Formats: sequence, structure tokens, C-alpha cells
Amino acid sequence: MVKNLSDIPTILGTRVDPTSYEDATRRVAEWALAEESRYVCVANVHMIMEAYDDPTYRAVLNSADLVTPDGMPLVWMLRRKGFRKQQRVYGPELTLRVCSHAATKGIPVGFYGGRSEVLEALERRVKERYPRLDVAFSHSPPFRPLSVEEDLDVVEKLDASGTRILFVGLGCPKQERWMAEHRGRIKAVMLGVGAAFNLIAGFLPQAPGWMQRAGLEWMFRLLQEPTRLAPRYFKHNPRFAILAAVELLREVNHS
Repeated sequence: MVKNLSDIPTILGTRVDPTSYEDATRRVAEWALAEESRYVCVANVHMIMEAYDDPTYRAVLNSADLVTPDGMPLVWMLRRKGFRKQQRVYGPELTLRVCSHAATKGIPVGFYGGRSEVLEALERRVKERYPRLDVAFSHSPPFRPLSVEEDLDVVEKLDASGTRILFVGLGCPKQERWMAEHRGRIKAVMLGVGAAFNLIAGFLPQAPGWMQRAGLEWMFRLLQEPTRLAPRYFKHNPRFAILAAVELLREVNHS
């Protein structure tokens, strides 16, 4: 693991931490027990390319307390950059591991984002897995931006609930911006876990393990949601492959 911020590598200008499930879970629990306000991003190619195109969003990711490599292309990039043993830190799996640890440590958790029926199923499933887990907060916000009064109400309810770990499922780039805006306002560690709510709740199927390991999860998800995901994948994936290859070649030439 890296020792300080200057040691953290970047991919196309965006921070991605060499970490593991164990390291990420330990950090989240330590911050939560200390009642610190932090946020964790779970990065994939989509996020890296959104950050490449938008410097303000890149600043949000680079200011996070931890950015895990969720997508296999990011794992491969970190390995090429010298972190040979880097493994994937996948949002749904990280969510479950943090929930398991929170249950053993008595840390209250909350869920923010997604449709109400998804949150109900999600809470039911994690409670079935971890009966001792204290789910202190669950809220499905409207898709529109919240008013100042609505946002204050969410913050007050969160603080009153005692939630110390908050899983945020608003989708990229909305969830990362939301977490950055609320760091210091919410006394919890926020984890932006994207589609993890739908996957854990059973509203979306997960790609087979071999597809995940081969970096083909995007293809599986594209087949599930072609209308929503095709524009994203066809815009970002080819550009990422070219830009990442150029970045690695430059690093080789400068080494």
C-alpha cells in the first residue's frame, strides 16, 4: 500500500489508489469509528473518462480520501505502473465486506440513492446476510436536484440516525459530486458504490466471474441495458484504450 498522497499513481490524470478489500474496509471502519467525515470513490473506465473530460469532476476524485480500482482496465494499468499484485476492488463486493465488518464492530450504516423498492430489497438482503448489522438510515431521493431545504433535511436526519458509514448509490458522476459537497457536513464515511444497490438487491444480474476477470463486464451490462449504456461505452471505451496506451508508452520512454 502507498504511504502518502504523493505516492498514489494516476491514470489519465486521475488518482487511483493501490489498495485491497482488506485495506479499504479497515480504513473505512477506522474513519467511521473516529466519527470522521470522509468519502471513497469506486472508479471504473467511465469515471476516469468523465474526469478526463471535466477538470472539476477530476478534482472531486483527486480530493477523495480513497479511490479504489473497480474496473479491470484500471487494475491492469496499476500493474503496468509497478503495482504487480493489484487486484480489483469491486463496488458490490466492497459494500458487502464493509457491511460484514460494520456488523461485527457495531457501526451503524445507511443507504442513500436508488428507487424505494430497490432500497427495501437491499436492506432485506444485507440484514439476511448480516443479522447484527444496524441499518440506521435509508432514503430514496428524487431524481431532480434537491432544494436547499430538502438537502438540509437529509443532513439532519442522517446525523440524527447515528449513521457512520453511508453507501451512496446515485450513479456517476452525481454521487461523487454529492459526496464531495457533503464532506464535513455529514459525520459519516461515504462510499459511492454506483450500481451496487441494484446488483445486491437482485434488480440487475451480475456478470459471470470469468467475464469480470477478463474485463468484459461492460459487455454483459451492455446486453442488459443497451439503450442506457451504449452511448457511454462507445464514447468512452475506445478513447480510454488509446489514451491509456499512449500514457504507458510515455512512461516507458521516460523511464
